[in-house]
Amino acid sequence: MHILWAPWRMAYIKNASKTKTCIFCEALRMSDEDALVVFRSEHTIIMLNKFPYNTAHVMIAPKRHVPRPDLLTDEEALDMHKALSITLRTIDCEYAPQGYNIGLNLGKVAGAGIESHMHIHVVPRWSGDTNYMPVTASTKVIPEDLLVTFTRLKKAFSEVLSDTQSK
Repeated sequence: MHILWAPWRMAYIKNASKTKTCIFCEALRMSDEDALVVFRSEHTIIMLNKFPYNTAHVMIAPKRHVPRPDLLTDEEALDMHKALSITLRTIDCEYAPQGYNIGLNLGKVAGAGIESHMHIHVVPRWSGDTNYMPVTASTKVIPEDLLVTFTRLKKAFSEVLSDTQSK
C-alpha cells in the first residue's frame, strides 16, 4: 500500500469542523479578492483553494448549495462542465502544467471536507512537483503566494474568455 502524506493540510482539518458556514456560499457574498474567486459564470464559481495541494489548485462549485452532481439542473451541470473546460485552458495558458488531478469527493467518508456543497478540485501537476520535503520535513512547498496566483489566474481567465469569444 502506498500512502500519500499531506501534513500541511492539518491547519485546514483542525478548523474545518469548527466552520459552520459554507465557504462557497460565503464566497458568493464576498469580493473576488477576499474569497479568491477567479471566475464567476451564471451558475458556477471558481475559486482558489486556500489550502492547496499545488500552485493554481482551484475548486469549481455550483452557485446553488447542493451536495451531489445528480441534483444539479441540466443548465447547472453544463455550466460546470464549461467552467472545467475554461479552467483547463486558463491554467494551461498561464502555468503550462504537464497533467492534472481532477476530482469530486462526495460524502465525508470519501474525503469531502465540505460535504454539503459539491465541488470539483482541479490540481495542476508538473514533473518533479513532489519531492523530499513532505517526507523529510513535513512541509509542502507551494512556490507562489496565493494572492500572486489569484492575480495571475484572474487576468488569465479574462484573456482566455475574450480569446474564446472573439473566435
